[in-house]
Amino acid sequence: MRIELERRPRVVWWADLLAPLIALAITVLIGAVLFAALGHPPLAALYAYFIEPLSEFWSLHELAIKAAPLIIVAVGLSVCFRSNNWNIGAEGQFIAGAILASALPIAWPTAAGPWVLPAMLILGMIGGALWAAIPAFLKNRFGTNEILVSLMLVYVASLLLDWLVRGPFRNPEGYNFPESRNFQPDAVIPELITMGPYGGRANYGIVIAIIVAIVTWAILARTLKGFEITVTGASPRAARFAGFDAKTTTMFAFLFCGALAGLAGTIEVSGAIGQLRPVISPGYGFTAIIVAFLGRLNPLAIIVAGFVLALSYLGGEAAQISLGLTDKITSIFQGVLLFAVLASDTLVRYRVHFGRTARSPSPHRAAP
Repeated sequence: MRIELERRPRVVWWADLLAPLIALAITVLIGAVLFAALGHPPLAALYAYFIEPLSEFWSLHELAIKAAPLIIVAVGLSVCFRSNNWNIGAEGQFIAGAILASALPIAWPTAAGPWVLPAMLILGMIGGALWAAIPAFLKNRFGTNEILVSLMLVYVASLLLDWLVRGPFRNPEGYNFPESRNFQPDAVIPELITMGPYGGRANYGIVIAIIVAIVTWAILARTLKGFEITVTGASPRAARFAGFDAKTTTMFAFLFCGALAGLAGTIEVSGAIGQLRPVISPGYGFTAIIVAFLGRLNPLAIIVAGFVLALSYLGGEAAQISLGLTDKITSIFQGVLLFAVLASDTLVRYRVHFGRTARSPSPHRAAP
């Protein structure tokens, strides 16, 4: 039997809108089956995973902390994916930006003033953009596969971070622990609410994330550069006729995505963490790929998708505490969600046909 996919002549708007919601419903259903197989009541387990983390006001702060880097990185990835450039190494660009931004308060611990934090954010964007420029340059110059190059650079960045916090960036007063010195107050992103009963850890990183998403949406929807990115990704041949240079678009998309990933890395180390450590990300750069597709590569929808995936992190932590499950449960839910999103998108855009494989003539049959 042969399975074929036939592109639909048109995609109705309501199917395109419902596809992410169907993917979420499928993920919840599979999660219920998984919890039942592990011996937990499905409804109680789903409540513990999705609802219980939001029952306290402080957990909304944690949700904002985790959503901010996901939104920023996913918005950058949406630009790359729209231009048909498959940047899978945003995690490495996230780390590279955090490293370069942290070099300022680590190398100059007495630096103070309102200029310190903006300088760190700019350095972080430069670090992420430079790291992203490597796969873009190699693709344009030598035709290398950007998926493999960007992915391998993730491990280079991770090992570089580990070496730095155990060597040149290690805190001389940290009793030999592999971490940098704590950033001084002017190098830390301020908290949103610092006083009263509603105080928490949420910082202005989530505000930056929303602003980045809105500005990027305006660029893609209202500018010539956004039109160039969309046309190049949808039809390279039409882009050539329009005079758009594919190599320039590739470099721009990678630099833009890398800069936002580096910005997210800076916000993480200068906000939630306050220093450099051997591990500064639970996989935000990879999870942001799911966020980008769940948001249909639309920066405004990515804001909502970012909060949904941030909830998966909180739910995983809650499931470990209340259900005694492994921390891998978060990765399972995220993987199932990615599969469901891709499957839903495929079925919305293609029809599935089942047919019989044509038999080849027997080699022993005599020719007429």
